[in-house]
Amino acid sequence: MRTRLSYLLASALLLAGAASAGAQAVDTILVNGKIVTVDAQSSVRSALAIRGGRIAALGTDADIRRLAGPATRVIDLQGRTVIPGLIDSHMHATRAALSFSTEVNWIGATSLAEGLTRLHEASLKAKPGAWLIVVTPAATLDTFSERRRPTQAELVAAAPNHPVYVQLGYGWAMLTPLALKALNIQSADGVVTNNIIELFDRLPKPTFDEQVAGTKLFFRELNRLGLTGVVDPGGNNVTPREYQALFKVWHDRQLTLRVAYSLCGMTAGSEFAEYQNYLAMMPQGFGDDMLHFNGIGERITWAMNGINGIPPEADKAKYYEIVRWAAQRGLTVTMHWNTEKNVDQLLGIWERVNKEFPIAPLRWTIAHLNDASPQTLQRMKALGVGWTVQDALYNTNDDAAKREGNGVRREPPVVTGSKIGVPIGAGTDAHRVSTYNPFTVLQWFLDGKNAGGTPLRGPEETPSRIDALRLYTAGSAWVSHDEGTRGSLEVGKLADLAVLSKDYMTVPVEQIGGIESLLTIVGGQVVYAAGPFNKFEGTC
Repeated sequence: MRTRLSYLLASALLLAGAASAGAQAVDTILVNGKIVTVDAQSSVRSALAIRGGRIAALGTDADIRRLAGPATRVIDLQGRTVIPGLIDSHMHATRAALSFSTEVNWIGATSLAEGLTRLHEASLKAKPGAWLIVVTPAATLDTFSERRRPTQAELVAAAPNHPVYVQLGYGWAMLTPLALKALNIQSADGVVTNNIIELFDRLPKPTFDEQVAGTKLFFRELNRLGLTGVVDPGGNNVTPREYQALFKVWHDRQLTLRVAYSLCGMTAGSEFAEYQNYLAMMPQGFGDDMLHFNGIGERITWAMNGINGIPPEADKAKYYEIVRWAAQRGLTVTMHWNTEKNVDQLLGIWERVNKEFPIAPLRWTIAHLNDASPQTLQRMKALGVGWTVQDALYNTNDDAAKREGNGVRREPPVVTGSKIGVPIGAGTDAHRVSTYNPFTVLQWFLDGKNAGGTPLRGPEETPSRIDALRLYTAGSAWVSHDEGTRGSLEVGKLADLAVLSKDYMTVPVEQIGGIESLLTIVGGQVVYAAGPFNKFEGTC
């Protein structure tokens, strides 16, 4: 694959030089810590060394200190826990980044009052008459102490001289009078519940420079939370034009996050022609260690997109034609599919393709599918298909959970899937419908509670701490064909890691969601530093 040869060569050179490692000083050493490697043995070490952007050695403090030279950077971890850099296997990061510098972010706020304060502070910095836009998951309100939506009067009080737009997921939005007037919308209370996507598309768009700034800012925010990589599945509302800011940051060598991205067909009925046009000169894996093309998805066609019921034969035939073409050309496919009820329609097509072009080497994945049955997981295992799991049940309110019945206790069945041998990567589906915070999701994996604090999942499908962490590291690296170069802290792999504010392995479960990274390193370079590690910001 793309980096396999370079990885094997680097590993061979490292192993060959191990005996004389002291003769060539390493670039950086981290000592006096608790390094959770997430390797096959789930080892814990106290120190590691970095050379040339990769891990050169792991061991005791004494072992690693012997590798240092006069110019080696020494980082005393002060007993803190280190984990491999987290990788979100399903985040709409490209889209989220475009507007991150121009929106008011409510994710992470603990109360509506805090959210309104953020809105007011943004109004003081904004140009006169500029729009103030908040787009946040609906579950954000469940984390607020007030447990309610803002009123129009509260939004006006926070920003009286600006049009304000607040959107919750894709089902509810509120506009202040200035915003209603600007869009020529009639609404007595400012509430809109229909056609939210179309409504959002009418709002002012960030300039290209703002999109570039937003990309840098959002990726730094992810670095703050220990993320060193994302797999962006494509999906709705992302055209080739929307990737230009990401490409600009990559071209300027300013990416602080590794991105594997997919493309989807934009025009209903013309998807196949668009794929053939877009991808004529973009083979699978095109790019480098910081940014590479990861196939097509998550909506392959508009007609076959995890719909309820049985798709018409014409729609299935068009879908089959595209995924067969993708398999023939060695492309990865990631597919949005919500429910077990009709997943046979999808797997039946994939099994048909697999008879002619084996798909296991291509790392095809299904996203969502929270209610996957053991039989479905067995079929996925037989095909070599992976599963990207998100925190949809964290974002489910109590009423929706009741409608699910007892079945919700096993959703998503990650323990069963792991036992069967299905490759699983963890993620969020952020940021319109979910938080982007990986530690919120890791806590949810372990306690099974939704954002309102109601326990939903039972113990039979609750993974251990190390297994949940593996889903967010090595599991997600598999999704982007990178498990040989990242996802665990092992000699020869890329030096992507996070030093945590609390020990993920021992802190009470209810505190895991509050963990942050104090030092995030990507390829040996510090991309985020805080607290006792501030002095290392931006160093290599």
